[in-house]
Amino acid sequence: MAAKIKKGDRVVVLAGRDKGRSGEVVSVAPADERAVVRGVNTVKRHTRPTQNQEGGIISKEMPIHLSNLAVADPKDGKPTRVGFKTLEDGRKVRFAKRSGDLIDG
Repeated sequence: MAAKIKKGDRVVVLAGRDKGRSGEVVSVAPADERAVVRGVNTVKRHTRPTQNQEGGIISKEMPIHLSNLAVADPKDGKPTRVGFKTLEDGRKVRFAKRSGDLIDG
């Protein structure tokens, strides 16, 4: 099945403690149905020092389930559903159902 959310997309969080916040998708794990979004779902990790990394409290982003994310509309930045259509030149592209704008080129 084609991916509705891809790396580099601007997304809005629909549920959870970060509801309403938006960010850029850093990575997607399709097998786990999860994505890492920059600045969203951050946790504090207490790490001990190793040879190549110093210890302390590190803040890092954790994966969030794809069902809690929606692509931000290119026009107004509000959450939208994603549809697929084929252009005249044969390319299959994603479009925002809210405004009809193309999401990827």
